[in-house]
Amino acid sequence: MRSYSPDLTPPWKRSKPVPEVPAEPDLVVEEVSTGFCGAVIRCEKTAEGPTVTLEDRFGKHRVFPLVARGFLLEGRTVTLVRPTAGAPARPTRTASGSVAVPGARARVARAGRIYVEGRHDAELVERVWGDDLRIEGVVVEYLEGIDDLPAIVAEFAPAPDARLGVLVDHLVPGSKESRLAEQVTGDDVLVVGHPYIDVWEAVKPSSVGIAAWPTIPRGQDWKTGVCRSLGWPENTGAAWQRILSSVRSYRDLEPALLARVEELIDFVTDPPRE
Repeated sequence: MRSYSPDLTPPWKRSKPVPEVPAEPDLVVEEVSTGFCGAVIRCEKTAEGPTVTLEDRFGKHRVFPLVARGFLLEGRTVTLVRPTAGAPARPTRTASGSVAVPGARARVARAGRIYVEGRHDAELVERVWGDDLRIEGVVVEYLEGIDDLPAIVAEFAPAPDARLGVLVDHLVPGSKESRLAEQVTGDDVLVVGHPYIDVWEAVKPSSVGIAAWPTIPRGQDWKTGVCRSLGWPENTGAAWQRILSSVRSYRDLEPALLARVEELIDFVTDPPRE
């Protein structure tokens, strides 16, 4: 007869059970010991035991063992397990990499806004961050250039409860864009930018199916020059639709743009300071 050994561990010292969650592709979790946060890419069976590969929003991959209580899901400790073959997949995040909120309704628009230079910028932001922006109640508008940015900002009249974020193309030291940004940046106005001549370049070449974005000599229209160099019809509207259709999620964008848009969203949604 097998003897019975009671568990004499005090109740307050016993580990509470945590839920087991299938490591489905695109599930976003945080590894507890390193703080690395990313989406599940794959699970594998190795000699040392099962592992999971995570990819963060900048495309970096890390491999972790599937250990008990090893991950956080929406702030709660969980145990990741290998998914069962044939289990139904569920959407777990938006195109920007944020945790998806099924059935969430759009929030009433905030007084704060995000301005971008042109229609292509606005369409790209909507493509990747649209779900997030609707939940947060943030409206994105385009300016058709920023030559009149000081007057536009003055008319908007930013305030602690109505912050203004501006995304600028080709924001590099000494440029016209940088000088305009210096004129309007303040407590309730944040101007950020990416280094690319046009937002087209913020889409990864590999996503578009090209080796690299071509270098266009000064004096030529950049977009037309790109079409000509790549052998595309010299129709910039059609070219942009081709580029935009290649963007499925944040993974198709360069980190220099990703970080700036996230910064603007955080800025306009941060509660007013006391």
